Amino acid sequence: MKKGMIAVFSTVAGAAAGMAAGAGAVGKKTMAEVQRQKGLADKHLALYLMMNQWVKIKQENKSIPEYLERNGYKEVAVYGMNYAGETLYNELDGSGVKVKYAIDRNADQKYADVDVISPEADLPDVDAIIVTAITFFDEIEEKLAEKISCPKIFCMKRSADLNSVRQCNGEGV
Repeated sequence: MKKGMIAVFSTVAGAAAGMAAGAGAVGKKTMAEVQRQKGLADKHLALYLMMNQWVKIKQENKSIPEYLERNGYKEVAVYGMNYAGETLYNELDGSGVKVKYAIDRNADQKYADVDVISPEADLPDVDAIIVTAITFFDEIEEKLAEKISCPKIFCMKRSADLNSVRQCNGEGV
């Protein structure tokens, strides 16, 4: 009888320990997935807010190409060729501002009407680099500043005022 009780107790204790270990492993995976989803949600919110402000700029009869032309930027590069980068390229296409090339971490997987090169490649000289990957601007800016003799590095951030576009030295233009 005593051996039977010990066997039952051992079985129950083993099952409880197994369930606890399994729950811990599932909990870790679930938390990692929650964090990943939160990061994506934050990124998409920032993108939405930026695009919304871009529409407001247009509604005020302002434009990014006019701003760049007025400030002497004739050749630019676009960093980030997903939705915002493609939209910016399309807005600049046919204006007095030439997109000389685009930069993207996944350059080998991007198909565009402009050459797309990796950020690790030698970057040809341009008057400015416009970063559309706004959630990673600080890291991108830091890496670009190490590679180039800092023309202007702009962030397409959430602002309806083109005068608050951020340059690589942190000042507004």
